[in-house]
Amino acid sequence: MREASAAFEAVRGRLFGLAYRMLGSRAEAEDIVQEAYVRWHQADQAAVLNAEAWLVSTATRLAIDRLRRLQTEREAYVGPWLPEPIVSPTPPPDRALELADDLSLAFLTLLEQLAPEERAAFLLHDVFDVGYPEIAPVLDRTEAACRQVVHRARQRVRGDRKRFEAPEAAKADLLRRFQEAMDARDEQAILELFAPDATWTADGGGKVAASPRPIEGAVRIARLAVGLRERFWADGRTMGPATVNGEPGLCVRDGDRLVATLSIATDGARILAVYAVVNPDKLA
Repeated sequence: MREASAAFEAVRGRLFGLAYRMLGSRAEAEDIVQEAYVRWHQADQAAVLNAEAWLVSTATRLAIDRLRRLQTEREAYVGPWLPEPIVSPTPPPDRALELADDLSLAFLTLLEQLAPEERAAFLLHDVFDVGYPEIAPVLDRTEAACRQVVHRARQRVRGDRKRFEAPEAAKADLLRRFQEAMDARDEQAILELFAPDATWTADGGGKVAASPRPIEGAVRIARLAVGLRERFWADGRTMGPATVNGEPGLCVRDGDRLVATLSIATDGARILAVYAVVNPDKLA
């Protein structure tokens, strides 16, 4: 029992990282990890040649099945759906997380365009460095078929992902300038921070006021930001820097209560997209 538990704990962070990237929800990811734990202790471990491979395969299959079930709920979701943010002083538990770009809300939002099996294959290969011989039995496909799945997924995701690549220092500086412009209610300063075709996506889930569709264009975004600061800023509300999904972001709080997170995609010079999570169910 101790050996089985030790083998599981050694890869718990990796299982959580995979499940979270698949599902975009901390609670759902933790459920997948717990279910994998139960199945591991029910398995004939003497017949398992590689505990990590067995656990990753099991968690992946569980996540694929869960994502298929969740898709119906997300189709009925009120307004844009964004992943549940992970707010922390440091990146969340994960295997050797060296870069935050494969955990960012921008990247996870791009993954939403992939079908469950495509998403799994792409993450296993391009993020978690799992080889095609190991991916094939997980998806019940040939290695050649898995290569094609990953290739198609990469084509659909990689172009926009490259557009969003920027140093953390550049993101932090843009966020600092955005916060200062918001505090000053300086619409022109905000406008200058955004690319002309920038977007602002807010996830309120029907629980709080939020645009039912993304706001497009720097001019509209600047007006929105100033309007939010002038009309909807409660007494005692603060905005400050935080780590959101492993990269620089902003958090809005009423005292100790988190009421919004803001993440950005940028080319390093201007803000290309804002992802604002205001659904209180995702900020508990």
